Amino acid sequence: MKPNKLTTDNPELLHYITDRLHITVLGGIKDNKQNVFRHNVDLYNTIQTSQLIERVSEFLSITTEEVNQVITELTTALEVYRTEHLESLKPKVQEKIQLTESQRKAAVSFLKSPGLLEQTKQLIAQSGIIGEETNALIAYLVYTSRKRTIPLHLMCLGASGTGKTWLQEKVGELMPEEDKLEITTLTANAFYYFGKEELKHKLFLIEDLDGAENVMYPLRELQSKRKISKTVTLKDSKGNMKTMTLNVEGPVCVSGCTTREELYEDNANRCILLYMDNSKEQDDRIMEYQRKLSAGHIDQSEQNAVKEQLKNVQRILQKVTVRNPYATYLKLPDEVFKPRRTMWLLLLFIETVTYYHQYQRELKTDVITGEMFIETTLADIEAALTLLEVTLLKKSDELNDACRNFFEKLKAWLKLQGTENFYSKDIRSALRLSHSSMQRYLAELEKLNYIKIIRGNRYKGFEYKVSNWNDLEQLQNKSKEMIVGVLEYIQSIIGNPPVTHNSNELLNPQKKRKKPQ
Repeated sequence: MKPNKLTTDNPELLHYITDRLHITVLGGIKDNKQNVFRHNVDLYNTIQTSQLIERVSEFLSITTEEVNQVITELTTALEVYRTEHLESLKPKVQEKIQLTESQRKAAVSFLKSPGLLEQTKQLIAQSGIIGEETNALIAYLVYTSRKRTIPLHLMCLGASGTGKTWLQEKVGELMPEEDKLEITTLTANAFYYFGKEELKHKLFLIEDLDGAENVMYPLRELQSKRKISKTVTLKDSKGNMKTMTLNVEGPVCVSGCTTREELYEDNANRCILLYMDNSKEQDDRIMEYQRKLSAGHIDQSEQNAVKEQLKNVQRILQKVTVRNPYATYLKLPDEVFKPRRTMWLLLLFIETVTYYHQYQRELKTDVITGEMFIETTLADIEAALTLLEVTLLKKSDELNDACRNFFEKLKAWLKLQGTENFYSKDIRSALRLSHSSMQRYLAELEKLNYIKIIRGNRYKGFEYKVSNWNDLEQLQNKSKEMIVGVLEYIQSIIGNPPVTHNSNELLNPQKKRKKPQ
C-alpha cells in the first residue's frame, strides 16, 4: 500500500493521491502572510467540508468516514506545504562569518594603522568606486554606525543618471552580507512581519525611495524610535476573533536614493544628505573607467580582495559606548535650517568617527556606573566637520540642490557672456533644460529674490537680471569659519594650540601640525 502523497511539482496545480482518491487543488495556495490561512481556505469551513464529504461519499459509493479521513490528511498535508512554502519565501538569513586568526589580525592591524580615514578612503577607491571619494567615505562611516545603539541614516540625492544608486550599491558591497538587506519595493505592512529581532543592527539599502512610498511612515518610526508595532485582528483555529500586537525592534541604518529631496523632506531631516558630483570631470572619470573595464584593464580580483578586507574590518568592530567631552562646545551657524536635527546628526557622526577608531582609543571606565567607554578626540571632531562641510553648507542653503546647480550654471554662463541680464529662451537653449524644469527654477529664484524681472510679459517673454551673485561664496566662507571657529574655541578652553583646517592633515594625523606664531 503506497503512502498518501501531496505532489507540488506545479505550484498552481496540486495533487493529493491516495489509494482510493485523487484530489486536484486548482490555483495552488495563497502566499499572503498578512492573513491567517485558516480564514481563507475552504477546507476549514465545517459546513462546506461536511457537504463535500457527503457528496464525494455518495458519488463514489464509499463511506463518509473514509472520505473524512482523506480530507483531514489532505488538510494536514496542505498546512505543512504552505508553512514550508512561506518559509522559503523569507529572505535567507546569512550566517555570521567566522574569521580566521590571520584575517582577524589583518583587520585589527588595519584599524590600528595611522591615518585610518585616509587608508580607508584609498581602499574604497581601490574597490572600484571612481571619484566621489568624500561621499563614499561618509557613506562608509554612516553604514558603520549600524552597529551602534543610535545609528545614522543616509539619503543620496541627485538627478537621474548622476550615480547615486551606483554609489550606494558599491559602498554597500563593502558591508558584510549578514548585516544588510537590499530592497527595491516594499508593501505597506512588510516591516511588521519581520521577526521581533530580525532587523536589529541591519543596514537597509533602498534602491529608489519612490518604490517604497508605502512604507515611509514605519520607516521613519524605525529611524526615530528604533522600533515599530502594529495591532491586527486575526481568527484563531476555532474561528474566534482575537487581537495580536506585532513588534519589530531596531535599531536599523537606512540608506535610500531619490531625485526628489522636497518630497521626502521628513525622511531627509533624519538623514545625512549626500549630493552627487554631476560635473563634466566626474563624467570623464567614470567613462574612462568604463572603457578600461570593457577592455579588460581592470583587475577585478584585486577589487574583490579589497572588498573582503573591508568586510572583515566591519566584522571585528565591537559594541562600545562613545562619549564626546567636547560636545557642549559645538555650535552651528545661525543660517542652518532645522538646527536641532542638524546638531544631532553632527554629534552622531562625530561619535561614529570615534567608534571607527575604537582600536586606537583608550578604553575607560566610569567610576560611578562601571560603564566602559572611549572618548572623542579633537582630531575626530575636525575629521567629522571637514567631511560634512558640504552637507552643513547645504543645510544652510535655502535653495535645493537642483535649483542651486541651475543657478550656478546660469551665473557662469552670464559671466562668459559679460552680462547680468537674460531671457529664459536663451538660457533653456544654452543649458539644455526642459521648459518645465527651467520655469520651475526661475520661479523659485524669483520668489527668493536671487533674480528679478526687469521687463517683458508672458506673451513676448520676460527679461531677468541676477540680483545676488555671491551668496554661495558667502555660505562657503561661513561654513569654513564655523569649522575653524569651533576648533579654536574648544582649544582655547582646554589650552591646546588650534588645529589647522586642512583636509590632508585631517585624513593623515601623523603629519605634524604647525603651531601658531
